[in-house]
Amino acid sequence: MARRGLPAYLEPFFWDHDFSTLSWEEHRDFIVGRLLSAGDWRSIRWLVARLGLPGIRDWIIAHRARGLDPRQVRFWEIVLDLPAEPVSEWLEEKRANPWFRRVKK
Repeated sequence: MARRGLPAYLEPFFWDHDFSTLSWEEHRDFIVGRLLSAGDWRSIRWLVARLGLPGIRDWIIAHRARGLDPRQVRFWEIVLDLPAEPVSEWLEEKRANPWFRRVKK
């Protein structure tokens, strides 16, 4: 475990932050969002053990799937039995955002 309670194997997902300063208590929303959007299977298992599937479901709903791409949103919609109408609204909001529509080269 890292100094403040996060497993060391999560460190690569926080390459742009000082990992030693992150704590679950102070940075929970950031940690959850980063792991849901960029984490691997091991990190997701850690997150599920920490929050439980209902906790992840609550986070996604509260944050309107912010930071997740459409494929990830649809995955969690199925896994967590998220209501289809709000999920579709979140995805429409993402599509309406000019940053989402940018061309990737």
